[in-house]
Amino acid sequence: MMRLFLLCLLLFASVTANCQKYFLFIGTYTSSGSKGIYVYIFDAATGKAQWVSNTEGIVNPSYLAIAPGGSLLYVCTETRTADAGGISAFKFNRENGSLTFINKQSSGGDNPAYVSVHKSGKWVVAGNYSGGNLSAFRVNANGSLQPYSQLIQHTGGSVNKRRQEKPHVHATVFSPQGDYLFVPDLGIDKVMIYKFNALAKKPLQPATNPYVSTEPGRGPRHFTFHPNKKWAYLIEEMAGAVVAYNYKKGKLDAIQRIATHPDTIKGDFGSADIHTSPDGKFLYASNRGNENTITIFSINQAGKLSLIGYQSTMGVQPRNFTIDPSGNYLLAANQKTGNIVIFNIDKQTGLLQYTGEQIKIPEPVCLKMIK
Repeated sequence: MMRLFLLCLLLFASVTANCQKYFLFIGTYTSSGSKGIYVYIFDAATGKAQWVSNTEGIVNPSYLAIAPGGSLLYVCTETRTADAGGISAFKFNRENGSLTFINKQSSGGDNPAYVSVHKSGKWVVAGNYSGGNLSAFRVNANGSLQPYSQLIQHTGGSVNKRRQEKPHVHATVFSPQGDYLFVPDLGIDKVMIYKFNALAKKPLQPATNPYVSTEPGRGPRHFTFHPNKKWAYLIEEMAGAVVAYNYKKGKLDAIQRIATHPDTIKGDFGSADIHTSPDGKFLYASNRGNENTITIFSINQAGKLSLIGYQSTMGVQPRNFTIDPSGNYLLAANQKTGNIVIFNIDKQTGLLQYTGEQIKIPEPVCLKMIK
C-alpha cells in the first residue's frame, strides 16, 4: 500500500511539473545572425527557459500565430521587397519540439506584420503593413494554406504625412467568439471592424458599425480583449496611449484614453504591444522610442485603467512581449539589443521584478507560448 501511495505521489508530482512547462516560440528578423524561429521550453515554476530547436533558412519570420491544438504554426515572412510578402505554415512536433515547413502563400501585400488563426482552425487572416490590406486563407486538412480567397484593400491616410501617407494595417484580431475581426490601421487612424463567417467562401464583410476612429495622428497598432470578453484595449503607437472600450456584438464604445508614458516624455513614443494578465486585473503596454519600458495599469470593475508604474525592459526596442499562461511571468523581447528579459509578476500589485534570467537571440520580435 505504501509503495502504491509513493508511486501515485511521484506521478502527481510529475504531472504537476509538466503542467508548469510551456513551449515558447520566438519570431525574429534574420539580418543580424538569427536562424529564424526558435523553440524553447519555459518553466513557470522556475522562470527559466531552455532551447529546444530552431528553423534554418527562413527570412524574417517576424510574427507568429499558433492554431488551436498547438500542432500548427503560421508565420509572417517579411522579405521587405515589393510584392514578396508571404504567410508560411509549419507543423509542430510536440514530442521533440521541432518545426517542419509545410507551404507558403503570398500574403497579397508588402510586409505582412500580423497573422491570426480563427478558433475553428479553418481560416488564417493576415495584415500587410506596407500594403495597407488584409487577406484571408482557408486551411487544408493537413494544415497547409490555400491561396488567399479574399483580399481587402484599405484606402485613405491621415494627418502625419510621413507615417500616414497611406493605410498601414497593423493587426488582425478575432473577437473572443470568433464572429468579428478587428483591424487597427495606423495609416488611417481607424480600427476597421469586419463580420466573420467561417462558412463563406469570402468570410469577411463590413460590420454594421464598420469602424471606430481614433483622434488624428494617433496611429492605432495592437488590440486585445479582456478575459471577461466585455472590454477591449487599443494601443496607439504614435501617441503613446491606450484606449479602453466597452465591447458587445461587434461594437466598440470608447470609455477612456490614458497615456502610457510620463508627462515629461515628449514625441516619438513608439508604443508597441499590449496584453492583459490572465486574471484580468492588470494591463501591460510596451514603449519603444526613448523609453524602452513596460507601462503597468490596474483594471477596475468598469474596465477603466489606472497607472501603477513603469518597468525598464533592460534593453532597446521592446516591440513585443508575452505573459505566460500561469500569469507568473512577463517576457519582454528587445529587438535592437537581442535579449528577451524575464520578469516575475506580483499578482497582488501587478509590478514586475527582474528574475535574473534572459534569452539572447538576435532581433527577437514576437513571442508566443502554449502548454
